[in-house]
Amino acid sequence: MTATTEATYTVTGMTCEHCARSVTEEVAELPDVTDVDVDLAGGRVTVRSRGEIDSGAVRAAVEEAGYQLSA
Repeated sequence: MTATTEATYTVTGMTCEHCARSVTEEVAELPDVTDVDVDLAGGRVTVRSRGEIDSGAVRAAVEEAGYQLSA
């Protein structure tokens, strides 16, 4: 059985529900991702996955949506 992992990232530039949906949709397409929770007010996105989370892939997905991960 593969363990579920969770990671939280800070995203800059999200200002509305459309922003949050865009980030959610892009990150949710990553392999093994089971859940994406965007906290718009806090500028955070929490990713849950079966197995390891590839932070580089999360960064690329957030950038594809038009936003940036905070360093």
